[in-house]
Amino acid sequence: MVAARGTYDRRVPELITDAQDERLVDYVGLTDVALRRRTEPERGLYIAESEKVIRRALAAGHRPRSYLMARRWLADLADLVERAEAAGIPVFVGEHEVIEGLTGFHLHRGALAAMHRPALPSLPEVLDGARRVLVLEDVVDHTNVGAVFRSAAALGVDAVLVTPRCADPLYRRAIRVSMGTVFQVPWTRTGPWPRGVERLRELGFTVAALALEDDSVALDVLAADPPHRLALVLGTEGDGLSRHTVAAVDVTVRIPMRGGVDSLNVAAAGAVAAWALRVPG
Repeated sequence: MVAARGTYDRRVPELITDAQDERLVDYVGLTDVALRRRTEPERGLYIAESEKVIRRALAAGHRPRSYLMARRWLADLADLVERAEAAGIPVFVGEHEVIEGLTGFHLHRGALAAMHRPALPSLPEVLDGARRVLVLEDVVDHTNVGAVFRSAAALGVDAVLVTPRCADPLYRRAIRVSMGTVFQVPWTRTGPWPRGVERLRELGFTVAALALEDDSVALDVLAADPPHRLALVLGTEGDGLSRHTVAAVDVTVRIPMRGGVDSLNVAAAGAVAAWALRVPG
């Protein structure tokens, strides 16, 4: 029941029988199209999908606004429901067909959560103590963004920076592909780019770029004697890095390849480079 718009009946869980229920505006108002068009979605929310992703978001200190789950997941997620009840957070429960009618897809990973979007940290905060950083320049595919974060978490990258036109790491598909590692790896958006290259240099980083340039050095050469602090820039899927970025960085790097292949998907290239340049220990 709704006492007034924006206020909730605090019974937990709250049964949903109608896909048009106005209490669920967070889950239908923040559509994929809307998220693609905004860096910061309206009301400062993002959608977390699946038990694992939600738990990782909570572990990172993110605050839920509400939960939406299929009835059959109530037992498995009983601890989340109990915590929500104690905090006065609505938990909406319904049958699969109702939820599918609401969200447009089959909820088979347990639950959705409308989460409050945290404020992004400053560049110095994110880079404090970091030695290996990936920079995503204008990567617009959310799947690739999520895959880069997953590799970064697995391979010891200390932080990820995204340029102003890069896809949103807190977009639902990016979060899902990352398996929630977007909550583990520190990240923020850079200021104007590629002017941000000079800012990274001021903060003590050597800035390298993966690019097929005539003067680029092989990745294994850089890995044999890497800088103490290194920021590696990865380019967009279609056009690669901008000419201005290539001109601004300290060094360009290429991954030696065989079989007539000259490039890899940006997420695959980032994973190869992150492994080769990892800090021992």
